[in-house]
Amino acid sequence: GFDVAVAAVPVDALPATVGGLCAALPGAVVTDVGSTKHALVQAIGAEPFIGGHPLAGAEAAGVAHAREDLFEGATWYLTPREQTPGVLYERLARFVAGLGAAPTAIASADHDRLMAAVSHLPHVVANLLVAQVADALGGERMPATGPSFRDATRVAGANPELWAQIYRANRDALGTEIDGLIARLCAVRRRLGDDDLAGWQAAAAEQRRALLEAGVSGSAQCEIRVALPNRPGVVAQLALTLGQAAINISDMSLAPEPDNRTGVVALWVSESDAQRATELIAGLGHGVGRPDA
Repeated sequence: GFDVAVAAVPVDALPATVGGLCAALPGAVVTDVGSTKHALVQAIGAEPFIGGHPLAGAEAAGVAHAREDLFEGATWYLTPREQTPGVLYERLARFVAGLGAAPTAIASADHDRLMAAVSHLPHVVANLLVAQVADALGGERMPATGPSFRDATRVAGANPELWAQIYRANRDALGTEIDGLIARLCAVRRRLGDDDLAGWQAAAAEQRRALLEAGVSGSAQCEIRVALPNRPGVVAQLALTLGQAAINISDMSLAPEPDNRTGVVALWVSESDAQRATELIAGLGHGVGRPDA
């Protein structure tokens, strides 16, 4: 039989493809690599399905642009549900880690809100910037531009068919982000004559620094062991709790006790996250400890 099945098809084709894989491959964990998750997770009620989204790739598409290191060090979001069996989540997380990526659990709705802000909105803005400049030039030859414009518009017009599907699939969350951006643009427009524009620019620099620092990883790994009851959804809840706190689980193993009513889950997280992870797990009511403590 099959252990893992991956649906790597356009967003609009995912419901039928994932549903067919779940029906055809009993015993396999089925996942996808689509850019939106919530509607798909809601549509697929099958227990073996765990949504997935690797944050890797480039504006170039197709097999000709494949790279063996594509997933190395990349965050790979997984969206388990309450009923997701722990053994299936562990299998998929190990598969993802084996590709060099960092499996990170997240609720499907939270995933779509996050992607709307950090991925889908930037693509919309890139498209608007090139349209704005084209209108401003009025058909004139474009003068030499600096890196700012090139960097900001690098993804403009990327894979039109694919991105049209992504925009539609995430239209609610993306619409909210667009509304927020409109409000910020209007606020900046009103402040163009103010004396505190330097402060506004400096605040953006500080916000960017904080965002980049929050994304830095790579510290030494630490093992945490958790005693869990053997019931559906416990491992998924554990993974989601850590994922919501931006704590990546780099590896995981399950070991049931002889009575099959309880088990021990061994998790590996970065040393810098270990104490916080231990406190969060204890807050769920589980026994937790570190073998090196």
